[in-house]
Amino acid sequence: MNAKRHTKSSDRNNSATKLFVLDTNVLMHDPTSLFRFEEHDIFIPMKTLEELDDNKKGMSEVARNARQASRMLDEIVSGGEDGIAAGIDLLKPSHELASGRLFLQTEAMNGTLPDSLPTSRADNQILAVVMFLQGKFAKRPVILVSKDINMRIKARALGLAAQDYFNDKVLEDTDLLYTGSLALPADFWETHGQNMKSWKQDNKTLYQIQGPLVPSLLVNQFVYLDADKERPFLANVRARDGKTAVLSTLVDYSHHKNAVWGITARNREQNFALNLLMDPDIDFVTLLGQAGTGKTLLTLAASLTQTLETKRFSEIIITRVTVPVGEDIGFLPGTEEEKMTPWMGALEDNLDVLNKPADEPGQGGAYGGDWGRAATMDLIRSRIKVKSLNFMRGRTFINKFLIIDEAQNLTPKQMKTLITRAGPGTKVVCLGNISQIDTPYLTEGSSGLTYVVDRFKDWPHSGHITLQRGERSRLADHAGEVL
Repeated sequence: MNAKRHTKSSDRNNSATKLFVLDTNVLMHDPTSLFRFEEHDIFIPMKTLEELDDNKKGMSEVARNARQASRMLDEIVSGGEDGIAAGIDLLKPSHELASGRLFLQTEAMNGTLPDSLPTSRADNQILAVVMFLQGKFAKRPVILVSKDINMRIKARALGLAAQDYFNDKVLEDTDLLYTGSLALPADFWETHGQNMKSWKQDNKTLYQIQGPLVPSLLVNQFVYLDADKERPFLANVRARDGKTAVLSTLVDYSHHKNAVWGITARNREQNFALNLLMDPDIDFVTLLGQAGTGKTLLTLAASLTQTLETKRFSEIIITRVTVPVGEDIGFLPGTEEEKMTPWMGALEDNLDVLNKPADEPGQGGAYGGDWGRAATMDLIRSRIKVKSLNFMRGRTFINKFLIIDEAQNLTPKQMKTLITRAGPGTKVVCLGNISQIDTPYLTEGSSGLTYVVDRFKDWPHSGHITLQRGERSRLADHAGEVL
């Protein structure tokens, strides 16, 4: 990532290297930020070190990051005590990722702050250091880097340059996020049909094509052409090699003969999603979408079919980030599974839909009356395990169907911890809505879900689709649009 993204466009033409003053929350958010500023210099105020020390205790992600940042600083400084005042070269400690220098505060720096800003506050002490440095290096850009919005506002009000930390952001604009599908132009077959080869394989038709669109296609990307409304062309990219690509037709999950646990796709994107969820060659699936687009329902239906009917997986494991929307209601009684139950309302709602009785009265339900329905629910629940994120480290899941719900609240580091739990035969599915992030300091651009969607695209064993249309109810659809 380019450290110059920290600067305004007007600064980019300035040949002088910049001096970035790091706020504590930047180091606690990303300890490797010390090596993310390329040729520019970094300044760490003494108050930043004290705040790192105050936050190092505990088992939270913030405490772990504070400890890691302290260890990294110790390694850097222990090799260059003699040159702290002149700055420690970062080239060797960063393995040539950064060529700037690290400066630590070695003297009292008291910039003249307004009387309304008490120096007893840590933020104001850091601002005083920035103000002092700006006066000392008049010809050099001195920029405060902070994840705290109010800190940046205060800095700008004092006439100081301040920026957010951008290196953890995968995308500046989430509108550019990979959607997993592409509408083909109306003249697609005219421009790509020359020298086309076609053959049958596993009840699917495959097309080998060449043309101007091929270089931009990604493996497992879905393509569609709506020229024939009755029978639109739907396919996914099976392979791409240089100037040629292989397209494969899909299983039509909108037809009742291909229903998955009684569920059929209600729109194009749901059909794409079920093709990913049911494909044995796909190990990792990400589904994005607003509330009511069917992410959880489709995933549960696919997981139950492959666990109970085709026996491809031994059990289903569901986990989610426990971030409350309102005030926390305190400690919950019971075992790990019982503590997680209040967070799994969505699971219960979807299981009710999937285990619905027969539509006709007097038929006694789809699974042999109320007794049969209750027995089926018991069987299903015995194969679904609800786990907490807190106890995932060090585990290995073999032949499991792992569902990570509300994945937009995970950091990239937490996402890596979870996905690397997958052993042989395990499929991982991440569900989320990046417009509903409840975790402080995470944005749509820096969410772990955005991170994996971007990093896994074009890998042959992963797939992604963004679900567009809500299928919950007309009330929910209208609320999603107007509220």
